[in-house]
Parts: sequence; C-alpha cells; structure tokens
Amino acid sequence: MKMPKLILLLTGLILFFLVSCRRDRVVSTSFYYWKTVYENNPLESKYVNALHSKELYVRLMDVDYGDNGPQPVSPVSFKSALPDSIQLIPVVFIVNDVLKNQNPRQLDDLAAKIVYYVEGRIKPSGKLSYQELQIDCDWTRSTRDNYFYLLRRIKSNPKLKNKILSATLRLHQLKYQARNGIPPVDRAMLMCYNMGNLRKYGDQNSILEQEELEKYAGKNLGNYPVPLDVGLPLFSWAVVFRHKQYAGIAKRLGSGNFTDHQTFKPGGNNLYTLQKDLPAFGLLRGDEIRLERLSADQLFAAASYIQQYLPSDTLKIIYFHLDEPTLKHYTYEDLAKTAAVFR
Repeated sequence: MKMPKLILLLTGLILFFLVSCRRDRVVSTSFYYWKTVYENNPLESKYVNALHSKELYVRLMDVDYGDNGPQPVSPVSFKSALPDSIQLIPVVFIVNDVLKNQNPRQLDDLAAKIVYYVEGRIKPSGKLSYQELQIDCDWTRSTRDNYFYLLRRIKSNPKLKNKILSATLRLHQLKYQARNGIPPVDRAMLMCYNMGNLRKYGDQNSILEQEELEKYAGKNLGNYPVPLDVGLPLFSWAVVFRHKQYAGIAKRLGSGNFTDHQTFKPGGNNLYTLQKDLPAFGLLRGDEIRLERLSADQLFAAASYIQQYLPSDTLKIIYFHLDEPTLKHYTYEDLAKTAAVFR
C-alpha cells in the first residue's frame, strides 16, 4: 500500500474512533418557581410540558432575621399539588446577613430547623419525597466559613441521606474562588444573571450583559471543582431613578405598561421618562425608568458562550422563572433552542 493511502486510512480510523467514543451531553431543562402561592397555571404547564421538564425548583421560603433570630419569611403555600410527572426540588433562600455573628451551636440549630421545615412542606406539595435540596445564598468572604459549616450540617442530617445537596453560585463566587471558597455540596447552580450594577444610572442591563459575563466565566467554568448546572434569566424589571439617583424597583410595572407612550416617554435604550405622577405605583413625574429584559437572541448568545467551557457530561438548564407574564415574551422554540445549545 502506498504511503499516502496508508496515512488517509489511519486518519480515517482515528476520526472514526474519536467520533464513536464521543458522548453527547445529557441536558435536562426546567424552571424555578419563585412565587409565594403555587397553583397550576395552563400556560405555565404548557411550557413545562413543551420542554419535557421533569423537575421544578420551588422556593419554599426565605430565611431572614426576626425578633427571635432567623425565621421563615414569605413561605410558599400550595393551592394545587404538583403534577405527578414533576419532581419537587425544594429551594431555601438564606439572607446573607443571617450568617453573621453565628456560633456553631446556633448554626446547628438553624440547619436542623431548615431541614425540619423542608420536610414539612413536601406533603402539601402533593409529593411523598424529594431527591435534591438546594440552598440559595449570596455568601461573601466574611460569611463563607459560617455558610459552609451550615451546608455541612444540613448535608449530615439523616433526612438528607442519599439526597443531593446543591447550592447556587454567583459569577463573582465563580471567578474569585480563592477568596470565596468552594461550597461543600454535590452540585452548584451557576446563576447567569444579576451581574451588573443595578443602582448605577444609565442604559446598561444589570440582569445580563454579554461583556460582563465573559469577564467572569470562561475558563473559570472549566476549572470549578464542583459539577455545575446553569440558571438563565427570563425575568424583567423596571428600575427607577429620581434625579439620576437609584430609587428602587417598580415591582408592579410590567412590560405592557410601557406601551403607553403618553405616560412613559421613550428615551432610547429602554429608558423611559414618566410624564405624570403615578401615586398607586409610588412614582413621580420626571422619574426615569430603565426597563431591563433579555431578548431571545441575547439569551441564546449567553448560552452559546457558556456551553463552550462546561466539562460536565450531565447538565441542568433552569430558567428563572415559571411565571405567565414573563413566559409570554418567549416561545417554546426560543427556550428549547437555547437549551439545545448545551447538548
């Protein structure tokens, strides 16, 4: 056999071997549920079914300071049972300040109370058990040790035997691993949103900006020692500025309000100036409002960038969050296409 033919044959065999050994990444898609009342909604159910979701990450409560120390805040109530085809993944959000000035005994008590509360909310959801518990906290360097101790105590609780403990991960925690540490959990959910300065006046998008994402992610995704899943934003919000100073988020304003250009005068780049007082919303004439949201194309671009660096062969894509007014800005195809990028 002539040498060129031998080289071609060997090259072909190598390529065949590599392709035949390549495993496609297993990707599942689901949603967070972040409202205080759970009830089945026809449109929301259509999105869950269209994406073949098998799980739902439901925020059960926040943990914040009360008169007698840490306590449940805004707990979810279940007006409907979760569908039989959907597994419940309970999520508990812990306010970072709760972790300050806590001694081990207090953290032991908090860990036990969190697990006890979670266990008590499973049956009202229509489920008998759960396979994963997720803790959501934007911990800092000063609370890191207490937070990680709390996670270890939760994980060691007998009620969590053979269950997955996961935690959310912000981009700054991903990038500055030496400073922020690695949480002692089975998996981490990278929250690819809330990455900009919400309080800064201007036309930026604090929910997600590609340039900011690329500053924090990249090779840090591949270097993270805990398996990562990805949370992507679907929500929008209206950020209010008064005399160019941050004045809060107008939670009762939705995208539909801004089609009234006699009330909300467009200024370009999603900035609007209020033309009259709106006392029901706590807004004054002259207030400037930045409507922040992501297009389907922006969502796809972020996913396309992230997927290049993830080494995991199994991955969850979780959209934040399952809410009818939010979902109406995206088609089933938009969300399916974005999730498919990771396969």
